Amino acid sequence: MSTAKTSPEALELARKYDLTQTIIPFLDPHLVYPIAEFLGKKGIYSSKALDQLQYDLFKDSCMFDFINDLWKKLNPSESALSLDDRRADLDARIATYERDLTTVSEAFENPEVQANLKADKVQNLRMLEKYNITVDLINSFYFFGKANFSCGDYAAASRKLHQFLLLSTDAKLIASAHWGKFASDLLAGETEAALEDQQSLRDIVDQRSFADPLTQLHNRTWIIHWSLFLLQNPNFNKEGLVDLFFSASYISTIQAACPWIIRYLAAAVISLNTKGRNNSSNQRRLKDLVRVVGQELYEYQDPITDFVRALYIDYDFAEAQSKLLEAESILANDFFLHNLTDSFLDSARHLVSELYCRIHQRIDVKQLSARLNLSPEQGEKWIANLIKDTKMDAKINESDGTVIMNHPVTSVYQQVIEKTKGLTFRSNQILAQALNKNESVVA
Repeated sequence: MSTAKTSPEALELARKYDLTQTIIPFLDPHLVYPIAEFLGKKGIYSSKALDQLQYDLFKDSCMFDFINDLWKKLNPSESALSLDDRRADLDARIATYERDLTTVSEAFENPEVQANLKADKVQNLRMLEKYNITVDLINSFYFFGKANFSCGDYAAASRKLHQFLLLSTDAKLIASAHWGKFASDLLAGETEAALEDQQSLRDIVDQRSFADPLTQLHNRTWIIHWSLFLLQNPNFNKEGLVDLFFSASYISTIQAACPWIIRYLAAAVISLNTKGRNNSSNQRRLKDLVRVVGQELYEYQDPITDFVRALYIDYDFAEAQSKLLEAESILANDFFLHNLTDSFLDSARHLVSELYCRIHQRIDVKQLSARLNLSPEQGEKWIANLIKDTKMDAKINESDGTVIMNHPVTSVYQQVIEKTKGLTFRSNQILAQALNKNESVVA
């Protein structure tokens, strides 16, 4: 494990590019808690600053013991907060919700009710009225779930909100319940359920009839930010999330409202390009990433996006080497990306190696090793494995420490076509950058 992840220089770089304050406005306060815990362990911010952040976010919640603990840390010379009235109010509300839910549960145990349930929720509500099950009783599932969430009992909140969604026809409360269930399942680590919640929210938000365009934009922005928590699961299939972010509606949202998300898109795309997975779909995603990074150069940059720019837009291997080293510190200290650090570095080295080998006929092992931030011994082993994995037509000459690439000879016509393609691609990149620069100047 590299010491760059814990060195003072790495922490200073992590602080410089930390996006916590940028992202918090797009999150529910409860979603901020695991981020604050992570940052506290990393030492990026002081304990006092993080305690103050959490107190400000949770002071209106029902996590009373947690609030008091934070208050005592921040105000050691003062007496504890008086939260007895709020506790009593919560207890009274929960008692009411429990009575309401018992009434509903007893009704559903009735064989006649079970026999008359339909797929149509409107018909079910009419039928349930005969058994004194009112809309207010059904709404108790929602409010009970909301209370569970405020107390930090996310599994219980998810169950209550799920039951509410099965019965309710109230569009406003249904939308709110979907958001609450999404947050609950994310915090409970229920990835599959969270993906279903995400899809349900997308189905609501992406409707043409959904509110006004600005509200739709805001909701998509929240979906994007909340979905980053899915990256916490090391077994999560990132392809689906990447493809969602690249879809027309969502990439335009990212470019218009939250260009910093390109960091997470770049990290996910590059980490997908591991050996054996460099398929046509991943190549397409990589091309889309290069296009987006090039378009947003004047809106957002960090070492991760700069690595992409240096390698695929400027073809500057020295800068790519430098940015890859910095990117390691950013990844290791980013709550959403720290699990991707190793796969990102491995994939990035593959991409650098492949591009370097395509360009050069005779390769100095020491020089390429330096480009990969590896020792000569590590680099030689890396290159040998790369040749084996990719079936490159190449030979390592150990006596002079070089690799000879046997590039296939193409016809003059094919060379002209390939060079024209390269020039066209580069021209389009330069034009896009110039247009973005002009737009920013006009703005």
